[in-house]
Amino acid sequence: MLLMSRIALSLLLLISGSMFAVTVQTQQSITLQKKREFTARFLLYLPEGYQEKKESKWPLIIFLHGAGERGDNLNRVKVHGPPKLVEQGKEFPFIIVSPQCPKKQRWDDAMLTILLDHICKEYRVDTSRLYLTGLSMGGYGSWSLGMALCDRFAAIAPICGGGSFIDVYNASGAKGKALRSLGVWAFHGAKDTVVPISESEKMVEALRKFGHPDPKLTIYPDARHDSWTKTYDNPELYQWFLKNRRK
Repeated sequence: MLLMSRIALSLLLLISGSMFAVTVQTQQSITLQKKREFTARFLLYLPEGYQEKKESKWPLIIFLHGAGERGDNLNRVKVHGPPKLVEQGKEFPFIIVSPQCPKKQRWDDAMLTILLDHICKEYRVDTSRLYLTGLSMGGYGSWSLGMALCDRFAAIAPICGGGSFIDVYNASGAKGKALRSLGVWAFHGAKDTVVPISESEKMVEALRKFGHPDPKLTIYPDARHDSWTKTYDNPELYQWFLKNRRK
């Protein structure tokens, strides 16, 4: 009788555990080839239903962390942004890839492009719905990669970052057309003393002068450098991402 009770209890725990299992992000490490081999470390989140819906393709978010999360410990990448929210149990309708930048380095467009190509090849990504976001150093990385691949990304959301407006004015032909149709929503704290708010303002103004119809800039009047917590906690950001699609 006691044995039967224990078996019943074990089955109950197994069933309840499967019912309330939380999807988690996994740590990935792959070797890629640029001019030389390099190792890309990243967190990978696959949305609920990814494994079951074999014919479905999913939108992709690339998240670029700030300078404080560089290194070779992927747990550091979980302290802010979408990776943090995933760890807290939040579910997203996106594949989310959060790479880690090596120590003493900055985000490199060429290496990120190779990683993006790899993800699009190995996973069921809807390439018409590629999204890019990042904070601080990752905000700079988002502006840079977003300008370079404006014909591939559907939308970018740089947070407390900046970039080179020359990258904007150098876009021409099909690239210029793609840039003008790129969804852009930047965020910054008005009291930021680490990255001046003028860094975001000059990029948005350059886009307007270039002919972009609606580059958005949200300024938090009382925020300092941390303008990312409120941004990533806002469901409107993810709804806005999904409204943008590359033809």
